[in-house]
Amino acid sequence: MRTAVHQQPWRAKACAVRTLSKASPVLAFFASATLAMALAGCSAPHVPEGATAAQPDLVVPAVEQGPAPGAGFILGVLPGVGDAVLQTLQRAERTAPLRYRVIVIPGSGCAGMGPIANRYFAGLLHAQVLVLHKPGVDPRSQTKPADCPHRFVLQDRHSTWLAQARAALRADAQQRQGQPAVPQLLVGISEGAELLPALAPEVPHLAGLVLVGASGLDPQEAGALQARRVGAEGDWAALGQLVAGAPHDSVVVQGRSLGYWRDLWHWPVAQPLIDGPWPVLQVWGGDDALVPAQAYERFAQRAAPRSPAGWCARRMEGADHGLQQPAANGEPLRDGLQQVWAWLEQWARAPRSGLCAPLQR
Repeated sequence: MRTAVHQQPWRAKACAVRTLSKASPVLAFFASATLAMALAGCSAPHVPEGATAAQPDLVVPAVEQGPAPGAGFILGVLPGVGDAVLQTLQRAERTAPLRYRVIVIPGSGCAGMGPIANRYFAGLLHAQVLVLHKPGVDPRSQTKPADCPHRFVLQDRHSTWLAQARAALRADAQQRQGQPAVPQLLVGISEGAELLPALAPEVPHLAGLVLVGASGLDPQEAGALQARRVGAEGDWAALGQLVAGAPHDSVVVQGRSLGYWRDLWHWPVAQPLIDGPWPVLQVWGGDDALVPAQAYERFAQRAAPRSPAGWCARRMEGADHGLQQPAANGEPLRDGLQQVWAWLEQWARAPRSGLCAPLQR
């Protein structure tokens, strides 16, 4: 759905960044390109040209009926703030015994993970999986980033998403009372990782945080480094002027509301990750086009004082933002995500050794 360009009297004077309903090519690296991860690397492994992603048989369960071991994902709901409802994907362990549970906070965009969930999370064999979706996102949706409805664009911002996810996780914990306690992991995919430190206290038996394609820096700092990388420092500075200016939060700039950008500009991630008590496992692609290596390396320097058991990072050479490695010489594409899940499976067999132990062997 194409939304109208906001014509405001301050627009021509404020800065060079135009108030557009969709991202301009200049900042596509952060707005449009970041949204595209939901359909490309971040929320789905690569699908060769001419092929289609496998469509799982998503089931709407009967009341009080949960996912059965060995079955695929089912649709679910969790209450958010007020009358809001967050749609979810849930799956039981693929293979007995159940050893742990994974709660996933996806990346940006308005597409759901339903069409690719079974394949994306295939390597989590002994884990239950819960995937939260932002308010207004249908897990079955394949809406392209540039076509997100205007109402979604206006409500999409970190503070709103955090409040809704926090309420949903509290409800999830309450629903699970009386069930066998298993270690839980919070997995953040790209933008989703920026919520992990604030959501961590809501997860009982939390064993650690997993960052996929997320630098660990505050998003404004990571965005500034990417702007420098692609020669868009002036446009990033101009966007900052709008953020600090008087326009209403509902004004759409570079495909996002000013409310979104204002949250992002002041959103703390690095220090809460460093100061938090939870082990952190971070994995990123050496050929990430959306987050510069400098951002990952800068966070690594700041996190270095943490013990090796409390923080570990792995760079996957040749992998993109979604940890996919392009095929070469007729070989199939390598899906680095499945390696991440393999490390979690190794950890789950001996959780007392620590979340980072599989990477240190």
